[in-house]
Amino acid sequence: MIPEISVEELKAKLDKKESFVLLDVREQHEYDIARIPGSKLIPLGELDKRVQELDKKSKLIVHCKMGGRSARAVQFLRAQGYDATNVAGGIHDWSEKIDPSVPLY
Repeated sequence: MIPEISVEELKAKLDKKESFVLLDVREQHEYDIARIPGSKLIPLGELDKRVQELDKKSKLIVHCKMGGRSARAVQFLRAQGYDATNVAGGIHDWSEKIDPSVPLY
């Protein structure tokens, strides 16, 4: 079972200034179109080579476009000993439910 939160829960955590790393596992061209402020980009295809850039002491909240790639990233990260949680619906839900200024693509 992959731990998951909604975009509404993510927004609440951001509003409370909780301590976590918001990890975006989409591709650079997707990140250039739409992003959640403060997110760190490591595309899923590079994650295995760049995982050492992430601190195991930090909580990771991982998102992609719809939630599929980020779910795979969370599975990988948890297997490596990271505390990682998936964002259900990804940036698509973020745009529709939280911040309509973030472009849909």
